Amino acid sequence: MDIKDLLADARNLTDRDFHRRLESLVIHNYKYKNLDKENRELVMGLLKKYQKYLKRGIGISDTMIRKEMYELYRNRIKLNLDEPDMKDIKEILEGFQN
Repeated sequence: MDIKDLLADARNLTDRDFHRRLESLVIHNYKYKNLDKENRELVMGLLKKYQKYLKRGIGISDTMIRKEMYELYRNRIKLNLDEPDMKDIKEILEGFQN
């Protein structure tokens, strides 16, 4: 399962099922294995903000991705994020872009 499959099925899923598949995608996808537990929870928190839009099949806008990445970059020391983590988080968010 990838992001495009999830978005295609989003309208037919309950909120709980959508959240579970979204969480499974972020946690179990081989591309994002270098993210530790705290970083995965951070990504899930970001995606939860946009869950109602994603559920309708509406992606995250480029402007919102830039805004979220800017905030993460400003707080990267406090959040213990390094460059590969930032790159993976941006890749995940861009996967949900409209």
